[in-house]
Order: sequence, then structure tokens, then C-alpha cells
Amino acid sequence: MRVVVQRVLNAKCTVNNNITGNITNGYLLLVGFTNGDNLESIKKAAKKIVNLRIFEDENQKMNLNIKQVNGSILSISQFTLYANTDNGNRPSFIDSLNHHDADNLYHLFNNELQNYDIKVETGIFGEHMELEFINDGPVTIILDF
Repeated sequence: MRVVVQRVLNAKCTVNNNITGNITNGYLLLVGFTNGDNLESIKKAAKKIVNLRIFEDENQKMNLNIKQVNGSILSISQFTLYANTDNGNRPSFIDSLNHHDADNLYHLFNNELQNYDIKVETGIFGEHMELEFINDGPVTIILDF
């Protein structure tokens, strides 16, 4: 499982001209799954993301987590995080988890985040999504589980 965490001032996902998710002050998560990912990796990822201290405190030090700033999450499925370009210029996605299993894990992951009493909005799995966001900092962290 790979997650790109971006600290954002706001983020919005649009599918077919309909807004599916819209947050202010929080994380835009780009979430990809690979073979071997399971409920254990989801629980580990959710716990790490919720406790990640990348919001600034009163001394401008990254010391606060998303709950401490009353932040929200926009979670977007992104199989392209496992793109492989070792053999040419056209990416292979053989390392991405199959559609059915990745869809199930994506929903489990979002539910696990919500178990921490955090507002979680989403895109639509498998759809063409348009994202708009303002990265705060910029702060972007890549996590592998």
C-alpha cells in the first residue's frame, strides 16, 4: 500500500461535473494498493496517517496531527502510484492490485480512517477524477506499508 499525503488548505474532487468530495484544512490522500495488501496494512496506514504530526503548532514546528487541528481528509484511489517504467516509456501497472480487491480495500481504508472520528470525503473508485487543491507548505509525504 502506498499513500501520498499532501497537507492542503483545501481540496476538491469532481467526477462528471459533480463534486464528490470537498474539504478545507486537512489531507489530500492519493491511495494505491498492490498485491499482498490486506486489513493489517490498512489499519497500520490509517493509524500512521491520523497520528502523523505535520501541522504547525504555535511555534511553527510540525508538531500537530490532523485531529488536533480539526482537519478533514479527501481520499482518492490512484492505481498509478504503482506505475513501473523500468522497461520503456509506457508505464506498466502490473504491480497495482486488481480492480475488485483494490476497490474493497479502498472502502475499508476510508472506513478505518472514519473510525478515528475524522471527516473523510472521497472520489469515486475507478472513475476519471479531476482534483483541485492548494498544497500547504508545500508538505507532501510518501508512505509505503
